[in-house]
Amino acid sequence: MNAERNYDVMHEDGQFPVKSWTQGVEFDNTARAQLNHLAKLPFIHKWIAVMPDVHTGIGATIGSVIPTHRAIIPAAVGVDIGCGMMAVQTSLKASDLPDDLKTIRASIEKAVPHGFAMKGRDRGGWGCPTDRIVEAWKQLEPGFRAITEKHPVIKNTNNVVHLGTLGTGNHFIEICLDESDQVWFMLHSGSRGVGNRIGRHFIEMARKDMERWFINLPNADLAYFPEGTDHFDDYVQAVDWAQRFAALNREVMMEAVIRAVSSNEKIPPFKANVAVVNCHHNYVARESHFGQNVFVTRKGAVRAREGDLGIIPGSMGTRSYIVRGKGNNESFHSCSHGAGRAMSRTEAKRRFTLEDHARATEGVECRKDVSVIDETPAAYKSIDAVMEAQKDLVDIVHTLKQVVCVKG
Repeated sequence: MNAERNYDVMHEDGQFPVKSWTQGVEFDNTARAQLNHLAKLPFIHKWIAVMPDVHTGIGATIGSVIPTHRAIIPAAVGVDIGCGMMAVQTSLKASDLPDDLKTIRASIEKAVPHGFAMKGRDRGGWGCPTDRIVEAWKQLEPGFRAITEKHPVIKNTNNVVHLGTLGTGNHFIEICLDESDQVWFMLHSGSRGVGNRIGRHFIEMARKDMERWFINLPNADLAYFPEGTDHFDDYVQAVDWAQRFAALNREVMMEAVIRAVSSNEKIPPFKANVAVVNCHHNYVARESHFGQNVFVTRKGAVRAREGDLGIIPGSMGTRSYIVRGKGNNESFHSCSHGAGRAMSRTEAKRRFTLEDHARATEGVECRKDVSVIDETPAAYKSIDAVMEAQKDLVDIVHTLKQVVCVKG
């Protein structure tokens, strides 16, 4: 290994290199095999960059940065299109928060729909969208109408009723304290039901295109759209819209969180616009790297150009980080999107008990029931090791520790 670099290189015959920032963190063989398949595609630009939170995904590996010439792989973008993070620093200090944080968690849970869709009713959506949701949807409705005129299967989805909602799984809303005991609000979500439908629709369409053109792939999930085809243009239009939905979804949710906390009579008046970060970590964008214009798909990775602010969360009971990008060319100006799972959700449920989870989240006002065992901190890699592995990609600006965590 070259001592001057902080990454390793995988390179087998007949494929592009894979550069991985994984020194000191787990990098399982299934993820390696998945990346080797991806690196055999003929339209990869230079190499694939792998972040330290890497783990196996559907189609493409989570924690990977995939630059491509004149082609996009829908399954690499995934179905949680535009998923990402938002954080705001407030003027509140830790001493301004009440001793009983349960009331704050309850008010946030009331203000932001969250959770699974139930039979006959979507608990995670709006029964009747508020005036703010209706107004926000006006920004998105023309684009949605244009997409659904060509692809009507996307029309009857949870679209406007999921705008400003959290979702489930690893999506969360947190109140955090930084190294100076300043209070931050942070949340994680994406394009919700409509983004999921867009992703699945175009992934299946790409597979059918590969079959029709008799293109053999190392893995059927790597089906792609070549630039210049109708389906390529339709996908770019739809994925761009879903990414805008996701960013607006986070903005509207953050407004609701600020209102909910402000309504607590025990908390003094405050400002919540000192610093704002809103970044995707599941998306595709046109960028220029090494003198060529390419499409960069970040599947579980954050853009980290020089000066870019980003967010790298840990887990329900560990630290998170506000970071500033260093503009590392070798990583295509990218960094990790979190700690990364160390095991599957099924394995986490099998291995850990409620007592384990309670100990791991001690001091955090959050759910401590069986439904969140798969999100317990021990199911994730060490965020300290992940940050050490990417020290040449980002600088740490703020270190955050949650005191309240809302899960779907």
